[in-house]
Amino acid sequence: MSLLARSSRRYLARHPWQFGLAILGVALGVAVVVSIDLANASSQRAFELSTDAVTGRATHQIVGGPTGIPDAAFRSLALLGLPATIAAAPVVEAYVAVPATASGSGGSARLLHLLGVDPFSESPFRPYLSGGAGAGEAADRSGGGSLDLGPFLTHPGAGVLAAETAREMGIRPGGRFAIEAGGKDRTVELVGILEPADPDTRRALADLLVVDIATAQELLGRQGRLTRIDLILPEGADQPALLRRIAAALPPGAQILDAAGRTRTTQEMTRAFRLNLRALSLLALVCGLFLIYNTMTFSVVQRRTLLGTLRALGVSRREVFGLVLGEAAVVAVLGTALGLAAGIVLGRGLVRLVTQTINDLYFVVSVRDLSLPPETLIKGALLGIGATLLAALAPAFEATNAPPRAVLTRSALEARLRRALPRASALGAGLLALGGALLALSPGTAGSQIGLTMSFAGLFGVILGCALLAPGGTVLLMRLLRRPMGALFGILGRLAAGGVVASLSRTAVAIAALVIAVSVTVGIGVMIDSFRQTVARWLEASLRADLYVAPPTRGGGFGGGFLAPEVAVKAAALPGVRGVSLLRRAEIPSADGPIRLVVLGTDRAGLDAFELKTGDPEQAWPAFQRGEAVMVSEPFARRRNVEVGSTLALRTARGDRAFRVAGIFYDYASDQGLVLISRPTYLRLWGDPALSGVSIRLAPGADAEAVARQVRALSGTARPLTVQSNRSLKKISLEIFDRTFLITGVLRLLAGLVAFIGVLSSLTALQLERARELGVLRANGMTPGQVWKLVTAQTGLIGLAAGLLSIPVGLALAAIMIFVINQRSFGWSMRMEVSPVILLQAVALALAAAILAGLYPAWRMARTSPALALREE
Repeated sequence: MSLLARSSRRYLARHPWQFGLAILGVALGVAVVVSIDLANASSQRAFELSTDAVTGRATHQIVGGPTGIPDAAFRSLALLGLPATIAAAPVVEAYVAVPATASGSGGSARLLHLLGVDPFSESPFRPYLSGGAGAGEAADRSGGGSLDLGPFLTHPGAGVLAAETAREMGIRPGGRFAIEAGGKDRTVELVGILEPADPDTRRALADLLVVDIATAQELLGRQGRLTRIDLILPEGADQPALLRRIAAALPPGAQILDAAGRTRTTQEMTRAFRLNLRALSLLALVCGLFLIYNTMTFSVVQRRTLLGTLRALGVSRREVFGLVLGEAAVVAVLGTALGLAAGIVLGRGLVRLVTQTINDLYFVVSVRDLSLPPETLIKGALLGIGATLLAALAPAFEATNAPPRAVLTRSALEARLRRALPRASALGAGLLALGGALLALSPGTAGSQIGLTMSFAGLFGVILGCALLAPGGTVLLMRLLRRPMGALFGILGRLAAGGVVASLSRTAVAIAALVIAVSVTVGIGVMIDSFRQTVARWLEASLRADLYVAPPTRGGGFGGGFLAPEVAVKAAALPGVRGVSLLRRAEIPSADGPIRLVVLGTDRAGLDAFELKTGDPEQAWPAFQRGEAVMVSEPFARRRNVEVGSTLALRTARGDRAFRVAGIFYDYASDQGLVLISRPTYLRLWGDPALSGVSIRLAPGADAEAVARQVRALSGTARPLTVQSNRSLKKISLEIFDRTFLITGVLRLLAGLVAFIGVLSSLTALQLERARELGVLRANGMTPGQVWKLVTAQTGLIGLAAGLLSIPVGLALAAIMIFVINQRSFGWSMRMEVSPVILLQAVALALAAAILAGLYPAWRMARTSPALALREE
């Protein structure tokens, strides 16, 4: 064993580049997986911390519709005579904007989470916000300190911020700062700061503005209304009876929800998004597996004479097996350690992209720091080490099981591989069939965890099946190309085409790795291009007004300010305005997660902007306008298993109401799904006149810019309203789309980089091993220039083969992502758009990668002396 260990160390020392590339491949694969997990975990942790800070220790919450619940509901609870073990606290909650000049966020407006509380009710829920006798000790245990109730309750517009937020905004206690709340400019006086000792609590309180509940109602213009009432109910057999008793005393529009369940359903909104990122990150690790397999295979192939001699001299199979796996373990440990460090660095950049996408599409979350959960790092380490050892098993068994005589014979290795080629192709076909079966049998409900997991398992089955079929496809391609190559380049062309097949044991894995990397590029490229063109057509059809007016929003348009109804009235009276359409976005809490309403006040011309996928427009829209029916978006229908003719129950301010679904419309603004309801019906059942936006249709010849200036002046705040033209809104929408898929592009680039390193490693080892063959050719008269041409032609053929094979594989992957994974992740349907440019880029990418990877081996082989190449070691 000592002799084998010294032999292994000497071999590693003599081939530093080969093993360095393998280590780099493992590191990149691990770094991508770890960085995505860290970005997801950081956003998830930030959401949990902020939710815990706002929800506190509540076990249940009494919630209402978009206008909340009346103050009287809290008084009714106090009069019920509930047991002393039950605690209740009223809450007013919203997001308010700090102008860019005072936000301390680099010239952009800042959103603060406004939390209005009753400090005398807070002690059981959020000790750091409680006041009165005995509150300080509980608050100090939480690390936040207690409020000074004097100024907090008596100063107009008094508020408290986290110390870090106050420092970033440049505000000290006693100072004032401006906010925009309820569509109007307001001023808040900072009467205290919260500076917890616990780092998690500090992160939880970031961007949280705490005010008295009456102050919050005044700031938001919601006098007499609460957002919710937090409850703490003791566990036990009496809890269901207590819940029924409390529910009986509530107004018709209120309902009691489990606090943990409500948080969980909100967080699950991003589950499909996070799962897609994880699956894409694993592609880089799959490409890294090919690289590891390549490296370990070549380490065996390059030492086949030594291994055969050792076996003939009595070294056991177990010792040879341990030798190969020991070297793989060195690669695994070094590569994984480097990958974990790189993953942390890469995660700091990706967390911003992930957070931005969540804020654009789902809900508002502020991520200040990168979380480093130990389980993520442990998982990354296990994946890196486990995947490396798994990839090294086949070469280790190859080195162990072959008889010494066969190991010493090069032709025996190639002959054995050719005999195994049909079996590998059959296994590849089997994996393709298995992957197809998983895709077909997985549940089709959008957002289903089981369906998504089965779909991704099917996708990886298809990828691995295609990888196993790549060597057989390469043999067929080389046979087809041998004659044309001979016609174009003579004997060198035929030698190049024949050499790819003759060295299949060395070229097959390189080609398979390159095929998978390039096909992933094709698949993701076609999917993104198809999606973008679909969204562009949808925007063209749905954005028919000339101007769109809205306050700044986040969270998919459901987080941010509102417009006062008088803004729409004044806008409709401006010269040059032909008509206005009113829009309100609202969320209705439910046990299955929030239901997002889009309230539309418009005429039939405005309704035509919604293209129905299912339903008769001539019957559906009149029923919608009469208030007899609602429309649902395609993602909503897929997630909730709703179809035309189904009944949808919505909790209104007057109690539960059932609506008939008259149509399902195309929508790409929200993967959570939308319910479209007419404004007269919404006002009648919810009594909420607020607006989220107004679209304006101009008369022919009207000056759009002049009208936009007049509309901006209607805001009544220091910050004018956002007024965008039809064209600019389309542009911004597509910019958000491109930003959303920027992460996907980064992952695609990293997967391609891993594959390129694998090809470089393969071709370097391939050309170095061909030293004797090229030495014979040089001895028979081949010039260094001809050696260069031969090696370059062979690497070019490898790239061409990989590029051509990647096209059908990439198109298959694109079809799976478009028609299966996309619909089961997000519920959107779209047409597959195949751009010839993407296919040409794929072939060019494969060719470029192979030729660039072959430059150094070609240069080295051309400069090698024939005498040295032919000399026995």
